[in-house]
Amino acid sequence: MSSSFVGAWKLVSSEHFDDYMRALGVGLATRKLGNLAKPKVIISKKGDIITIRTESTFKNTEISFKLGQEFEETTADNRKTKSVVTLARGSLNQVQKWDGKETTIKRKLVDGKMVVRVFGPWLHNRLTWGVSSNRGPSQITPLGEEEHPHFLSFPQTRQMCRNVR
Repeated sequence: MSSSFVGAWKLVSSEHFDDYMRALGVGLATRKLGNLAKPKVIISKKGDIITIRTESTFKNTEISFKLGQEFEETTADNRKTKSVVTLARGSLNQVQKWDGKETTIKRKLVDGKMVVRVFGPWLHNRLTWGVSSNRGPSQITPLGEEEHPHFLSFPQTRQMCRNVR
């Protein structure tokens, strides 16, 4: 994994996140709290173990994994998933499976920002988190359409983060 992913990242803006949580079946009260959260994401690596910790006033989560090896994950909305993270073409790709459903979370560095997209055949939107470098917040550069049989052009959800290293 590229050490460029390693660091602490702070959310600074978000659009359409409620649509994503609704598609997951998250209840109204939890969605309201989730929309208020401004999480900090900390990515670290020790040997071949990668850890992604998300901290917010709402809830903290942490996953630790080896690339390509399935692990059990409890998501912030309490889904129990079987997840696997791989590295392909400079992108950390996380596939979560539960109750016959599946989502893919792609983390990619684009123009000095970490862009995260979430999509799947049952989702009706996609998310994009942009993370800027120490130079301060900047605009998100959209990624090209993914090669995925269920990836459609839906309203884009954006969340802008800044690096807080």
